[in-house]
Amino acid sequence: MTDVESPSYVPGHGLLEGRTAVVTAAAGAGIGGATARRLLEEGARVLISDAHVRRLKEYEAELAGEFGTAPVSAVPCDVTDEAQVRALFDTAVREHGRLDVVVNNAGLGGTAELVDMTDDQWSRVLDVTLNGTFRCTRAALRLMRDTGGGVIVNNASVVGWRAQAGQAHYAAAKAGVMALTRCAAVEAAAYGVRVNAVAPSLALHPHLVKVTTPELLTELTAREAYGRHAEPWEVANVIVFLASGYSSYMTGEVVSVSSRHP
Repeated sequence: MTDVESPSYVPGHGLLEGRTAVVTAAAGAGIGGATARRLLEEGARVLISDAHVRRLKEYEAELAGEFGTAPVSAVPCDVTDEAQVRALFDTAVREHGRLDVVVNNAGLGGTAELVDMTDDQWSRVLDVTLNGTFRCTRAALRLMRDTGGGVIVNNASVVGWRAQAGQAHYAAAKAGVMALTRCAAVEAAAYGVRVNAVAPSLALHPHLVKVTTPELLTELTAREAYGRHAEPWEVANVIVFLASGYSSYMTGEVVSVSSRHP
């Protein structure tokens, strides 16, 4: 294993100039927030959403301070609520005229051994992570079908391929996101819509640190080829690639952002 320092941040190249994007679970820290920032750097208009209203508004203000108010807006959304999902996508079209890119980042983790896992623990993780991705994908496809194209990028996980103790609910949900991505891609091709997914391993951010033990983080980091965790913006870079014209012939793919593809 090689211990490699994190690389320098890569500047934007205007890959999504003039596009309108929606990113779920994008209230600051983590992959969603990094993706929203990266989309803005690439020239997109971005509507961020999250179920945590205070953090969402704070991040909206932060991004608006950097990029101006015109390309940034925020709509609270709980992806387990169909009415809120519809309102989110309707707002994107109303404010920006169209919908070009959707990044389904919302997900919920947790650790519980299967023998002790409650129905509520199982159902809650699947409802946010898998059902939420389904609801947002369905809403996006209904709009993109009528406008003649677009891109959807789902956030899966290497745990959807690889077993990890205490993660049966999360792994099942992320494997479901992978299957949903492939099936949606086949159907969406007729509308000119591409659907792909990223499967990160360990992208460290403050929230993850709060809910994960130092021992587990050390163990997961040791499994990585570079001997370090990914920066959230490194995953966002791959999402931007999948959202851009550089991946114009890719659909139904799950791209591992790590060395841990099975």
